[in-house]
Amino acid sequence: MIKTHTRLLLLVLLTSFSSNLFSQDWALKQAPLMTKWAAQVDPKNPLPEYPRPQMVRKDWMNLNGIWQFQPGVSGDVAPVGKDLQESILVPYPVESAISGVMKHHERIWYRRTFTIPSQWKGQRIMLNFGAVDWESEVFVNGKSVGVHRGGYDPFSYDITPFLSGKGRQELIVRVFDPSENGGQPRGKQAIRGIEIMYTPSTGIWQTVWLEPVPKAGISDIKITPDIAISSVKLTVNTLGSVKDVSVAVQIKTADKVVQSAVGSPNTEITIPIPDARLWSPDDPFLYDLSISLVQNKKTADHISSYFGMRKISVGMVDGVQRILLNNKFVFQLGALDQGFWPDGIYTAPTDEALRYDLEQQKALGFNMIRKHVKVEPYRWYYWADKLGFLVWQDMPTAQSYGGVDADARQYSAELTRMVQTHWNIPSIIMWVVYNEKCGQDVINKTIPTPVLTNMVKELDPSRLVNEASGYDWYGSGDIADSHTYPAPKSIPGKPNQAIVSGEYGATKYPLEGHLWGKDNVVEVTSEDEYINRYENYANALCYLKTKGLNGAVYTQITDVETELNGIITYDRAAFKTDINKLRTFNLNAINKELSLEDVLPNSQNQGQSWKYITAAPAASWYKASFNDSGWSNSKGPFASAGTPDINIGTSWTSSDIWLRKQFRMGDLNTEDLNNLVFNLYHDDDCEIYLNGILAASIKGFSTYSIIPFNEVAKKALILNGTNTIAVHCHQDAGGQGIDVGIAKKIIR
Repeated sequence: MIKTHTRLLLLVLLTSFSSNLFSQDWALKQAPLMTKWAAQVDPKNPLPEYPRPQMVRKDWMNLNGIWQFQPGVSGDVAPVGKDLQESILVPYPVESAISGVMKHHERIWYRRTFTIPSQWKGQRIMLNFGAVDWESEVFVNGKSVGVHRGGYDPFSYDITPFLSGKGRQELIVRVFDPSENGGQPRGKQAIRGIEIMYTPSTGIWQTVWLEPVPKAGISDIKITPDIAISSVKLTVNTLGSVKDVSVAVQIKTADKVVQSAVGSPNTEITIPIPDARLWSPDDPFLYDLSISLVQNKKTADHISSYFGMRKISVGMVDGVQRILLNNKFVFQLGALDQGFWPDGIYTAPTDEALRYDLEQQKALGFNMIRKHVKVEPYRWYYWADKLGFLVWQDMPTAQSYGGVDADARQYSAELTRMVQTHWNIPSIIMWVVYNEKCGQDVINKTIPTPVLTNMVKELDPSRLVNEASGYDWYGSGDIADSHTYPAPKSIPGKPNQAIVSGEYGATKYPLEGHLWGKDNVVEVTSEDEYINRYENYANALCYLKTKGLNGAVYTQITDVETELNGIITYDRAAFKTDINKLRTFNLNAINKELSLEDVLPNSQNQGQSWKYITAAPAASWYKASFNDSGWSNSKGPFASAGTPDINIGTSWTSSDIWLRKQFRMGDLNTEDLNNLVFNLYHDDDCEIYLNGILAASIKGFSTYSIIPFNEVAKKALILNGTNTIAVHCHQDAGGQGIDVGIAKKIIR
């Protein structure tokens, strides 16, 4: 009997010992692609940087690291005092390679212990979460502290009443994330993915930390720059009693005090800034803030922060609604930034990696970023502020291209919190309420789009509001935002709205050795074709700017999983082409304007006569000497009914069409020849010959765009003489259309 008890006791001890060891047995997994930063993650101290740069406290404890972990089921009881089965590296999503789990679970449990430093005695102990996707319940020493629903916003708990004694304290987190089986905002996350949907990010995916806050402490701050009166307005909100408490503020630049002020807590203070230096992408200057709560002539609490002096607005310039930065029109050009990582999914492996994406976008010449249906950690916005980007901040979508109906009330609640918790960030200049109707029709039944738009305007009158990126505008927002692929367009909205191209481009080009999987959609297979497309789109932006376009978003900065339309590969290891060429094109699009002077008009405004045939002609059809007397004669454009953005001069419904005509051109100089372009609509593949020489070959389809001549074709032109242009267009699927003209581009 004694031997049996001894064996049982030994077994219990061994099981407990084994469980403790196993709970710490973390190892980096291998995803189909990994970034170079994954190997730099320190499991003892991942993401060690203070996570909230605009409200920094000196004393804090980072809780990132190896936690215990196990899957859960509905109805589970919190595993208080029990070791969990596995380990996970916080704060990387459970599906990520860096987490060490790399599996999807709808319900999960986290557990760890911590000890409060003795010097924090007498203060509130705040437990802070950057973000947990989606529903979380926190337990401290076996007691439920609170439940939070929202996968993108930070939240905190005062856990002081739940602490016991001086020793180790137990922290447990329950997580439920239904992904597309729920109606919550989830952005591009889906278990059953299509090409434009990606691996989910369940659980804790931003930093978790503790910090002591005095009983009379700062809860948050609200910063509003006002360049009209060269001042900043500041509200310091507090916890606890504010009797005999004042707010002391210092505004600094490079440790030099620019201005000091004293005011009351929970009350707006206006602080003048003489000769204020304005923040912009060209000069992203930030002022430092030092804020103290003073009680009985002693500092009760202190935080540091920063702000930028800038204004964003919409106003009329030369009869056109323009987006104005600091009262001046600045054309905004940026990339769609989805914020996914092959090894961390929603969480960048390191702060260096997080910064890298922004630095490369700056090197590419972009001055704007559209943060696409995701809200990033605060440190991402810190780097956007420091490097100088204008950020269009999307609301994470619900019912994203499938899934159950969107939850209107939850969408409204999380939209509200996104605006409230990111008010102070200088780089954010626009809130985007919807993307491509994701959940919009369902939510409209409960909360109409104009109601949500006006709610955001009332929450934050200092920024622009884009009611719907893509389509379905109601006129309630500041922006008319169209998505046109592949070429950008300038599609008007209501008279009070500024026009932008919220998405264009998306050239799918694979780089071997940098592919996530095998089921990749490919559009181009050569670097030359990739760069030619990019240049054509950039030229189009220079032109569309003169037609009222205010900004444009190229899709996208990196590949994401099997979606290969990035400028950079998903592992961040390679650019698709020469970064310096792309930078030149982007800077031209931002800083220059392009107009067209017709040499051979196309039929966009007035139908032009062409010879044409839809049955395959003789092999010499493209030569100047070819006899086309048997061809039909009619006016362009040649198109089928329902094809977007092209009129029908002559119906074309066969798979192929061949066009010819003769034209004369004046005496052009060398510069004029170098600036000749085709003003072209093609759906689909198109080849153009001049005097029997192939001048351009274009794949795919595009609305009216600017296509350069090749050098051989320029030399084949006959000045002050008769030239022959011959065109072949092949239709693959869907609509079809062809319209060709020649113009001289004028850049200024």
